[in-house]
Amino acid sequence: MSEIDIEEDEAPQRDANTSDMFGGAPAPAPASGRADDAPAYTVIARKYRPRKFEDLIGQEAMVRTLTNAFSSGRIAHAFMLTGVRGVGKTTTARLLARALNYDSDTVHQPSIDLSVEGRYCRAIIEGRHMDVLELDAASRTKVDEMRELLDGARYAPVEARYKVYVIDEVHMLSTAAFNALLKTLEEPPPHVKFIFATTEIRKVPVTILSRCQRFDLRRVEPEVIAANLKAICQAEGSEIEAEALSLIGRAAEGSVRDAQSLLDQAIVQAEPGQPVSAEAVRDMLGLADRTQTITVFEQVMKGQTAEALASFRTLYGFGAAPDLVMLDLLEHSHAASVAKTLGPDALHLPSDQAQRLTAVGATASAGTLSRLWSMLLKAHDEVRRAPDPFAAVEMALIRLCYAADLPGPEEALKRLQSGEISAGPASAEPPSGSNGGGARASAGGSGGTTAYAQPSLRPVAVTEAQTVLQSFEDVVRLIETKRDPLLKVDVDRFVRLVDFKPGQITFSPAPGAPANLTQRLSNRLKEWTGQPWRMVIEGGGGAETAHEREQREAMAFRAEAEADPMVQALLTAFPGAEVIGVRQRMQPSADTAAPVEPDEDDDA
Repeated sequence: MSEIDIEEDEAPQRDANTSDMFGGAPAPAPASGRADDAPAYTVIARKYRPRKFEDLIGQEAMVRTLTNAFSSGRIAHAFMLTGVRGVGKTTTARLLARALNYDSDTVHQPSIDLSVEGRYCRAIIEGRHMDVLELDAASRTKVDEMRELLDGARYAPVEARYKVYVIDEVHMLSTAAFNALLKTLEEPPPHVKFIFATTEIRKVPVTILSRCQRFDLRRVEPEVIAANLKAICQAEGSEIEAEALSLIGRAAEGSVRDAQSLLDQAIVQAEPGQPVSAEAVRDMLGLADRTQTITVFEQVMKGQTAEALASFRTLYGFGAAPDLVMLDLLEHSHAASVAKTLGPDALHLPSDQAQRLTAVGATASAGTLSRLWSMLLKAHDEVRRAPDPFAAVEMALIRLCYAADLPGPEEALKRLQSGEISAGPASAEPPSGSNGGGARASAGGSGGTTAYAQPSLRPVAVTEAQTVLQSFEDVVRLIETKRDPLLKVDVDRFVRLVDFKPGQITFSPAPGAPANLTQRLSNRLKEWTGQPWRMVIEGGGGAETAHEREQREAMAFRAEAEADPMVQALLTAFPGAEVIGVRQRMQPSADTAAPVEPDEDDDA
């Protein structure tokens, strides 16, 4: 018998992680201290993802509607969830899938109450339940893939109550894929539910939308986001200043996920055990804090050149691109114009930003905002083409601030005609070469503004006789005489007179009244009458404004015209016709020429 000698150092080594043949436990592995042995870190946005409907932030209206629908048994067969990124569309879709298939020892029907984990909840949360299919439409855009997916809808679910299809970013489907989905969506089997999520609701065909129950998930207010971040910080054992949380809430622009991602980044801005300061978060945000560009816009509208340049240089130091700053100013100009017309609710912005832009729009006229928009468009094009974009932005800001103090062309012309603005060094005789037309006068020497004054106009006197106003109608007539159209429009639209005394006007401002109306009216009356005027504001009450009276009279005149028998006969003779306008006929004057007699040759 031959024997093979094996050296002791060549003996095979036994795996320390395996048990021996006698059942002995494996030897403990030595602690290596490597980072691979530590559990993987879970980001805050995933760690604190809502597990029940009560955890959803800022979507109380949707939760209330779903609660009532589930309690009454009126559950739709398809849901469409839309909103900006990070407001909870995918999370809501998963919660809906759990609610539709909820089943426990005591509850055997769909339920919104997910406080107690059901029989299939864990598998749905982990994405491994065979009856809940979560798909990304961006990777399954073809019609063949959609047909293959819908072929399985004919079969009953394996163990759950419903077979649920969750399709994210549904707007990415092709037209053919939408058409393939349409028939199944119109008449789905009773055991199938569809849940769609999209950020581009306008790209979804109306034929799909009309067959879904739509929920618009709203942007979350900064205050609500800051409160949620504060609760997360307490759970994480981190300390962040309240102002820093407010900065993150505003920078997220209504997105809870963005806010939680920024919080993840903000927590590591300070040394362990030290609180995170607002200054550190402000430096971290850089471009994300949109309120800084609103500050620049406000300073431009006030004509504060030095402050606007300093704010822009701060933004540039944080890394803001010059062309993006100009683009933000363009958006703020548009938002201020829209808010002036429709109010702050028309802006899809956080409430604090909407209120600030609304305040800017209230203090500026529509003409000023329109001219600002045109100047910003030109400035944005200059910045993109300039060899030095930084210098181009600064020159644009200087130009905009200078233009903020200038009156519009219409206002300047009317002030010149009324004599409120001197047209330059007035002379008693017109320049040589003028012939009865307008005489040209130059203001301020060379380079001054050129205006044309009638030869009959005399230089404006430094002192004028005091004007005595005995009634509010005298005030309105004085404004018309002095030709201040902006003040006249504001007085007619927003002044509800309560009481009038010489030197004092008491009124209640109508909704939407400019914040500087009282100051402008007081300053103008003092300038025109030579005595101080006091404006007293009273909330509520007061007579109707001139604009309201004109509207009431116009409506009464229209109603009288529509009640005319001839008009009623015309409307009856022509079905579908409607009165689109009513105008008063001009009365012929006394010196109107007599009608022309018909020619005798025309008699037939």
